[in-house]
Amino acid sequence: MTSISSAGSVPSAGSGILDREHTIAKAGFNRWLVPPAALCIHLCIGMAYGFSVFWLPLSRAIGLTAPKACPDMTLVHELFTTTCDWKVASLGWMYTLFFVVLGVSAAIWGGWLERAGPRKAGVVAALCWSGGLLIGAFGIYVHQLWIMWLGAGVIGGVGLGLGYISPVSTLIKWFPDRRGMATGMAIMGFGGGAMIGAPLANILINHFKTATSVGVWETFATLGVIYFIFMMIGAFAYRVTPVGWKPDGWTAPSETKTMISEHNVHLDNAHKTPQFWLIWWVLCLNVSAGIGVIGMASPMLQEIFAGKLIGLPDLNFGALSPEQRTMIAAIAAGFAGMLSLFNIGGRFCWASLSDYIGRKNTYYTFFILGIVLYALAPTFAAIGSKVLFVSAFCIIISMYGGGFSTVPAYLADVFGTQFVGAIHGRILTAWSAAGIVGPVVVNYLREFQLAAGVPRDHLYNSTMYILCAMLVAGIICNYLVKPVDPKWHMSVDEVAKLQAAGANKMAGVQTGSFGIGKGGLDARAALFWLFVGIPLAWGVWKTLESAAKIL
Repeated sequence: MTSISSAGSVPSAGSGILDREHTIAKAGFNRWLVPPAALCIHLCIGMAYGFSVFWLPLSRAIGLTAPKACPDMTLVHELFTTTCDWKVASLGWMYTLFFVVLGVSAAIWGGWLERAGPRKAGVVAALCWSGGLLIGAFGIYVHQLWIMWLGAGVIGGVGLGLGYISPVSTLIKWFPDRRGMATGMAIMGFGGGAMIGAPLANILINHFKTATSVGVWETFATLGVIYFIFMMIGAFAYRVTPVGWKPDGWTAPSETKTMISEHNVHLDNAHKTPQFWLIWWVLCLNVSAGIGVIGMASPMLQEIFAGKLIGLPDLNFGALSPEQRTMIAAIAAGFAGMLSLFNIGGRFCWASLSDYIGRKNTYYTFFILGIVLYALAPTFAAIGSKVLFVSAFCIIISMYGGGFSTVPAYLADVFGTQFVGAIHGRILTAWSAAGIVGPVVVNYLREFQLAAGVPRDHLYNSTMYILCAMLVAGIICNYLVKPVDPKWHMSVDEVAKLQAAGANKMAGVQTGSFGIGKGGLDARAALFWLFVGIPLAWGVWKTLESAAKIL
């Protein structure tokens, strides 16, 4: 793919194997080995989306065949009880812990990651995520909810944050010619992690289940070991670009014709610019609109279409028998499966498209198309068109996923690549906020309307229009994003001083080819892609099996 004059590297004396200088690529390295390394980590931490598979068995961990309920139990009592089963609602707080801690940890340690490099960050992420699962397994074994929250939720959440941002800066620097596609390849793994993890967890639960155990703590422990191995493989496969490297024949696009800046903004100054907060709101509003729908996808389809899902159009949700509700629940699970496929596909496709139409235009597409689809959703429901309704939300969720994978390239365009990983870490606090805002809007408005006597097939109409308003606000924020004021640009000397720290650790100069042509797979890269592709293909197949029930 390119010839360079400074590809070789000799680590400095006394440096450790995890240090950044040990990961500087040598001549002949193929940049297509980096995305599957990122996928090794993202496919593991993406299981955070699939944790709902544990809630029902955990809700009867004491009773085994049925929950052993304590009606007057408070949440504080629930944290420490060993004689009463946990409520599903209390277990669901794990999602809040996951995504709040993810955003906070990415913001706090993003700057450290830029200095330490992706390998060290990936190893710490593996220790936290896998170690958190093992601590969570112990918490389940002794039936202490607070231990499970601390292990899987807090410590595991730190692993989520570091693992999520670990490849971003590296990929953007390896693929300056296709920033969106590069980050899309990695971040699609986070969306696809649950497609592998959830069915695998089901298989493990059934394998470990006995007359005295629901099989969850054993599953936590097994997944912790499996994920540790995969994440360590990914972490040690990371390589960073030599200072000054770029693909042969590639020149940066003209700054006067695009919003892609040739300058860098220091991490300490990025949050002082209006562009940082505008992009923060762009991400927050896009994610808030999508995340609430993801959490309520199954009940939404069941309550809106009810008997129509099983060929009984005259039956509303309240008139269904328990057996009929079981039938439509299986169909709704297929709907959730379809959404997960579009979530992962959107992360790659939309981010790749952004390389051609620009990041700003991509977000305009998210917001404008989203408004149209949200506004039409009540009409699709009113005419009883399951196909149009499902199609609309599949496209909406593809744009939810696309928002995550496009924002790193957007940040690199606006703030430069020197600190993009750390800036991305701070921007992810928008995800933490959206993880609260989105579900609150959808869930509480649903409860309010239900209490007011609104029919179940009309519960979500007002919600769709509120989400439209949020997307209108997103359009305004996106419009206001302009190139950064030159006063925030780092000088050439400042950038050179930072890069010299890395260049001084390279004692040799070698010349060689990086990859094949302008990109392609050699045998080693193809095998690595196969290594991550087989489990991903298995996850897609299992999801398609579930999604087929909706047809």
